[in-house]
Amino acid sequence: MNWLFPRIVAGMLAMVAGGAAGYFVGNPIHAPVLSMLFGGATAVGLVAVFDTLRGYRLISWLRGAQDGPAPRDAGLWGEMGYRIERAIRSRELHAVQEHTRLAQFLSAIEASPNGVLLLDANEQIEWCNSVAADHFGLDPQRDRRQRVTNLVRSPLFVNYLQGAAFDEPVTFPNSRGPGTLSVSIRPYGEGMKLVLSQDVTERERADSMRRDFVANVSHEIRTPLTVLSGFIETMSNLPLTEVERKRVLTLMSQQTARMQTLVSDLLTLAQLEGSPRPSADRWVAVGKLLAHVEGDARTLSQGRHQLSFAGNADVSAVQIAGAEGELLSALANLVNNAVRYTPEGGSIEVGWRVLADGSGEFSVTDTGIGIDREHLPRLTERFYRVDGSRSRDTGGTGLGLSIVKHVVQRHGAELAIDSEPGKGSSFRIVFPAARVRYLEPAPDPRRVSAAASDAS
Repeated sequence: MNWLFPRIVAGMLAMVAGGAAGYFVGNPIHAPVLSMLFGGATAVGLVAVFDTLRGYRLISWLRGAQDGPAPRDAGLWGEMGYRIERAIRSRELHAVQEHTRLAQFLSAIEASPNGVLLLDANEQIEWCNSVAADHFGLDPQRDRRQRVTNLVRSPLFVNYLQGAAFDEPVTFPNSRGPGTLSVSIRPYGEGMKLVLSQDVTERERADSMRRDFVANVSHEIRTPLTVLSGFIETMSNLPLTEVERKRVLTLMSQQTARMQTLVSDLLTLAQLEGSPRPSADRWVAVGKLLAHVEGDARTLSQGRHQLSFAGNADVSAVQIAGAEGELLSALANLVNNAVRYTPEGGSIEVGWRVLADGSGEFSVTDTGIGIDREHLPRLTERFYRVDGSRSRDTGGTGLGLSIVKHVVQRHGAELAIDSEPGKGSSFRIVFPAARVRYLEPAPDPRRVSAAASDAS
């Protein structure tokens, strides 16, 4: 209020000065009072005009963009301009801060792995992130203010949106391609809705695999248990001859061994999935692995097959980085499968060779019955069998190749399978060069190859 008193004083001084001037002018014409009133009014009018011009300058600044500073006048208009400018700048700063916070919030939602869709009270799209746009086949810019049910026509989604029960999410196929979406809706504000979408394809697949796994394990264990239970009941209730008793005990022993093998494979899989990757600084001799595998293969074959173990490098001078137990399990499973599924008199060739890039390849090739091409992509699935009865006859659990796949992945290697019905199968594990090393005095094939290239 420091402008009020000077403003009153200025008006009074102008009126007095104008009146005095009018009085002196009006004396010669014998109208001093009239001239004094006219002079005072004129002075006050001039002050009002000047004051109006200052106010007009402030109004002109307010009508503009307010980019520059407000007019810096003294008195009322000066203080009014200063306070208005400060209020405007404060609001602009607050708006910028709010805009920044909104941008950060939307950026955070954009980074969410789930879809976020905002609908107004008329179910029109206010905003959506890129994930929701991909889930529902929307364009984040073009489809704004469009009614969502005109764009997303899944009956399950439409019924869910138009219903009043949002306690549980709804699941329906993704219209954009193979997959499954889970959608939840949360009302907020005045009739507005927040739509959250999530791609649950992998979760659904994992749940399905888990259900299948439990069902398969239950079936695999129930079968030998049923056999054992029947034999036990037979031995308890029926008088058996010595020959019959020995035969029953042999069959019971076989079923017990089958269950032990199944449990052992399940424990191996659980250990592979739950333990950290094998260290790359623990080295295992390839010769030791092959010798162990060869012994197991010859014991299992019992002379029924032609077994050949060969390689293009001195295996005693080669080592692989990894876990010895896991590597042995993978190699043994491949060789044992070849023995089981190769008819008597067939040949099985187990080899180790060094490739041109320094990587190492372990291969098992047989002349067995072979596998149709359509089954090859699924061979490493748990309990997947091309012929279930044949697998059980050979003593397989359906987990061997699944174990091989896990071991291969944990060692950064690759598994390749080639097979043709009636012509046999070939399984190859290629270990990366970083996991293969050579001991002196055996020559490193990589150096030999490089020397040969230089010589040529």
